[in-house]
Amino acid sequence: MGIISLANLRKTAYYLKRNGVLETWYAARERIVTRSRDGYQAPDETTLAGQRKQAAEWLAQGASDGTEPPAFSIVVPAYRTPAQYLRALVLSVCAQSYPAWELLLADATEDDSVAKQVEALRGELPAYAAQIRIIRLERNGGISANTNAALAQTRMPYVGLLDHDDLLTPDALYEMAALILRKREKGIEPLLLYSDEDKCDGGALHFYEQHRKEHFNYDLLLSNNYICHFLVMERALICRLGLRPAYDGAQDYDLVLRAVRDMGIPASPKEERLIGHIPKVLYHWRCHTASTAENPRSKEYAYEAGLRALQDHLDACGIRGTAYPLKHVGFYGVRYPDGALADRTDLGAVGGPVIARGRIVGGRMKASGKRFYENIPVHFSGYMHRAVLMQDAEVVDIRNIRVQRELWNTFEETVGVPYRCLAEELTFDAATLPEGSDITALSIRFCNAIRKRGYRILWRRERE
Repeated sequence: MGIISLANLRKTAYYLKRNGVLETWYAARERIVTRSRDGYQAPDETTLAGQRKQAAEWLAQGASDGTEPPAFSIVVPAYRTPAQYLRALVLSVCAQSYPAWELLLADATEDDSVAKQVEALRGELPAYAAQIRIIRLERNGGISANTNAALAQTRMPYVGLLDHDDLLTPDALYEMAALILRKREKGIEPLLLYSDEDKCDGGALHFYEQHRKEHFNYDLLLSNNYICHFLVMERALICRLGLRPAYDGAQDYDLVLRAVRDMGIPASPKEERLIGHIPKVLYHWRCHTASTAENPRSKEYAYEAGLRALQDHLDACGIRGTAYPLKHVGFYGVRYPDGALADRTDLGAVGGPVIARGRIVGGRMKASGKRFYENIPVHFSGYMHRAVLMQDAEVVDIRNIRVQRELWNTFEETVGVPYRCLAEELTFDAATLPEGSDITALSIRFCNAIRKRGYRILWRRERE
């Protein structure tokens, strides 16, 4: 997809109205400079054949030793679905290299057009006819109510959510099953799994804008629903939680936030082991003029619902914070009245960017010392706007860090100097570091120490 397109012009006009000329100039310049050229590469037939063979072995092993192999109910709320989209969706599920699935279509269409299309597909695909079920609804109750009606009739131990005009890649369920089995080998029964995704045009001929996601990152989730598609959840959990109609438009975000809370996160970061991420595109989000993916104004209510879902999560967790929208549509921030360290008991430190000559030169790092967002201009928001979002960090740069008072002794033990604050702030006075200090090594040493004590580390661009 080119930079100059109707969709991009529409997004630019919407951004201009929200944020003004200068911010729009920065955003447009960043989009041109950092344009992604990723494209989706479907698995070849040799790979899929190998997956089908492996899947058969997994299922046979489960039958012989009495263990329940992974199996999936794919739930789709359908309403006036165009025939070409419904056909493509069903074919994408039937093309799965992992055969243990059922497809449930909750049809709220006023007439029998969707039902007839499904019956025709059953006749065309007799091998899969029994795996495709249609649930006729008496009325259109909205996406959450319609989905809940299908959830009540699921039979498999895991449930995947699929929109009625989107597509699964042929290896989607195989990759999910493989991750579940890897988790089980470690004694973990995962509750929530998700994959990378991309977008495709209306004809599903061109694939673009790969969303390469992070492994579970609690504070990034508080910034936006980066998990999104392809979402798979343990059946018992999703059926117990259900989708809430009051949050239609952001029902998946609300669901994930409640699921995370149900697992005991954020109070217990170790429970994040129950969540798995597959760093591979398994879902194609179809873009057309009515979709949120292409036209941000088509579902403004969705972003408002997302803001309410986030605030509900903060309140339910007992976190003193106020959710607010960022300049980028669908992204959020949290204001803590007394500061994040005071209002979040799970945080040991908060870090921010180190800036020189108008560019980010330090801030969030991996445990290996690799820097995020290094050398990008301060006016750029980074890949998927992550350079301006809240997020958990393994390591933050001690040149711009605030630390819980009870950890100041740990700071001195690992860094080698007392924790002294800048005037009237909790921020560490980096001028007290000896000349020539290895900033990366000291940052890693200190942050490793506080994470071992069970604390999170928050990285955020804006100052409190």
